[in-house]
Amino acid sequence: MTRTGLLDDFDHRLLALLQRDADLTLDALGEAVGLSPSAVQRRLTRYRRSGLLRTVAVLDPKALPGTTLTAVWVTMERESLKAHAAFAARMRAAPEVQQCYVLAGEWDYLVILATRGIDHFRSVAQRLFVDEGTIRRYDSRIVFDVVKHGLALPTGESAPRRKR
Repeated sequence: MTRTGLLDDFDHRLLALLQRDADLTLDALGEAVGLSPSAVQRRLTRYRRSGLLRTVAVLDPKALPGTTLTAVWVTMERESLKAHAAFAARMRAAPEVQQCYVLAGEWDYLVILATRGIDHFRSVAQRLFVDEGTIRRYDSRIVFDVVKHGLALPTGESAPRRKR
C-alpha cells in the first residue's frame, strides 16, 4: 500500500477508529474490526511507512489560557507561481499556522493561526501577511469559541464490526 494506494474495508475501519482515538490498543482495534492484534500492527506499520499515518497530540485551546485562534483570509496581488510558492513555504514554516488552505473564489487562502494573545497575533500577522507586495489584502477574525475541533478525514469507512 502506498500513500495513494487502495485501502480495503479493514483499512477504512481501522483508520476511522484511530482518528477517533489513537490510544486504542492493538487488541481493541483488532476486536473492533475483526483482525488479530499482529495483523493490526502490520497495517499500522504500513500506514506509517507510506506516510498515510502519523501520531500527534491534539491540545484543547480552552485548556491553555491566553490562546487566541484566528481565521485569516488572504488575497494575493497576482497569480505568480513564485509568489504562491513563497507564501506556502512561509505558512509551512510558521509554528503559529495550524492550518492553511488554498481556496477557490474571492480569497486565495484561509489560514488558521494559534497565538498567545492579541499582541502576539499582531506580530505574527505583520511577519506573515505584510510582505514585499505579493499579498493584496488579508482579513482576520478572532475565534471566540471552538464549537468543534478535529482533523478527521473521511476514509470511506463502513461501520466498525465487533466479533460476536
